Amino acid sequence: MFVTAYLAFIVLTGLCVTLEITARRLNSSQATQTAVANPAFRQFQKLFLKAYLLALWADWLQGPYLYKLYRHYNFLESQIAILYVFGLASCVLFAPVAGWLPQFLGRRQTCLLFCLTYSVCCITKLSQDYFILILGRVLGGLSTSLLTTVFEAWYVHGHVDVHDFPKEWIPVTFGKVADWNHGLAVGAGLVANLFAEWLGLGPVAPFLLAIPSLAACAWFVLSEWGQEDKQEGASGDKNAPLLNPLHAPKLQMSTWARFWRSCLDGLRCLLSDRRVLLLGGVQALFESVLYIFVFLWTPVLDPHGPPLGIVFSCLMAASMAGSTLFRLATSAPYRLQPGHLLCLAVLLAFFSFFMLTFSTVPGQPRPRESLLAFLLLELACGLYFPAVSFLQGRVVPMERRAAVLAWFRLPLHLLACLGLLALHGEVSGAGAGEAGSGTRHMFAGCAGMMLAALLAIVSLFTLGRNDADLRLEGTKLEGEI
Repeated sequence: MFVTAYLAFIVLTGLCVTLEITARRLNSSQATQTAVANPAFRQFQKLFLKAYLLALWADWLQGPYLYKLYRHYNFLESQIAILYVFGLASCVLFAPVAGWLPQFLGRRQTCLLFCLTYSVCCITKLSQDYFILILGRVLGGLSTSLLTTVFEAWYVHGHVDVHDFPKEWIPVTFGKVADWNHGLAVGAGLVANLFAEWLGLGPVAPFLLAIPSLAACAWFVLSEWGQEDKQEGASGDKNAPLLNPLHAPKLQMSTWARFWRSCLDGLRCLLSDRRVLLLGGVQALFESVLYIFVFLWTPVLDPHGPPLGIVFSCLMAASMAGSTLFRLATSAPYRLQPGHLLCLAVLLAFFSFFMLTFSTVPGQPRPRESLLAFLLLELACGLYFPAVSFLQGRVVPMERRAAVLAWFRLPLHLLACLGLLALHGEVSGAGAGEAGSGTRHMFAGCAGMMLAALLAIVSLFTLGRNDADLRLEGTKLEGEI
């Protein structure tokens, strides 16, 4: 497995480079060219990327060795499952808080809070006390909720309200973030492997390495985002820090009222449009099994001795290849529909979990087949996320998108928590000869969930067969000549 992991990494790296070069030749929009030619936009974009990419880098560093760290501390698989459940449950609980904090503290201050809480989360990994590690998972859930909301909120506000750049330029920045994000994920696996295994510092090393990155992120936010924050305060933005404490309760009540009104509007949108409901079902089913995969890939492969950091880089490279394939498939020469690519992604995920039910038979493990199945699953993820993002942008109204996506995430995290709790119960009650059967049963359950997601996609496109919102612009509907 050691040699297999390195060979897979070399092949996937070459594939990603080839696909990326091809995609860049085919994709060069007018909006991108105009934005790149604007020096003020480039300066603001650079200001944002310096801090945000450091935050993403710190987040990715913690991915390869989390499960390995808990095993290093001699916790049982059932105990580790509970730790993961605490992380997922805290994401559910803190999702509303992550949307409310920027309105109360200010966007810049909330970004600083993220750096602080994530640093404390990393420090807790030094402890072998189970309850300290639970606290770390809770802080990690809060930090993850903030990472996925507050940085983007700061950028969008500055882009539109402070600098008055065209809204069409926003995808230019987030497209660049997506490109960098894949590269950072691949690099994080290599660096984590270097410190944890090559230098022999153990699985806690990547977590400690993330702290300087978070400190640098906080420094950039504190020193370079200050001018933007002053402009927010000068323009009377309510996201600036409160000046009069006597106004805090009234502002807090109005903020909560807006929050609950937004939640109710999102729920109405979800229930009133069947397309939105079906798309939410697909997202909940697909992304919940990804959380279960994140928990299970290490115990499936680690007993066979692969370098986990390199395996993590392989998985991220496979996801990068899928994302680049999506860009190629939807570009001018091919014009494949995102809905069809979403269907392909779910089929690949089903096939991956189907393979895993046979490659993880207790007493007869086949780690190479399991690694191949995991790589196919990550390839499916690379196709899935841009496809579902396109469809969400078409069927979910912009003004209600945040609230609707929050409702999407609720069943997503609940399904993942239930899956991990079921695995915890099965592992706890298993005998010596049944230790691996829980993992196999979980993969079989994930395959069943992918079949349900496939049925939801078929229903969605049966419902919207001639719906222009579900198709790329400039493509013909059925019956058109």
